[in-house]
Amino acid sequence: MDREKQHEGQQDSRRLADLLTNDDVVYSATQIFDALSDFTRFQILSALMMGEKSVSELQIVCNVSQSAISHQLRLLRDRGLVTARRDGQRVIYSLADEHVATLICVGLEHAAEPERPSEE
Repeated sequence: MDREKQHEGQQDSRRLADLLTNDDVVYSATQIFDALSDFTRFQILSALMMGEKSVSELQIVCNVSQSAISHQLRLLRDRGLVTARRDGQRVIYSLADEHVATLICVGLEHAAEPERPSEE
């Protein structure tokens, strides 16, 4: 069993090394983290973790204007973090996939950790 885990770890390391040498992938990753760095966008994504929502529902959750929500949703769509579908007159938004939810959860968990003293 330990040998299997070691083999899987080696495969993961090789995959990560391959991804890190691909400039397009690294650039896309930086664009994702850039999108996550805005408070309103982070609120939008967090709200969408609870289920799909319309612009007006997101406006209530985030307490910002409809135009601000629409602007942020456009950027999140461009970065591949949310998807949209029509429901009559309304557009309904949802997370693009589980990876987005994982990024939000890991970020929140990391932020909630107690601060560790720096080792300088």
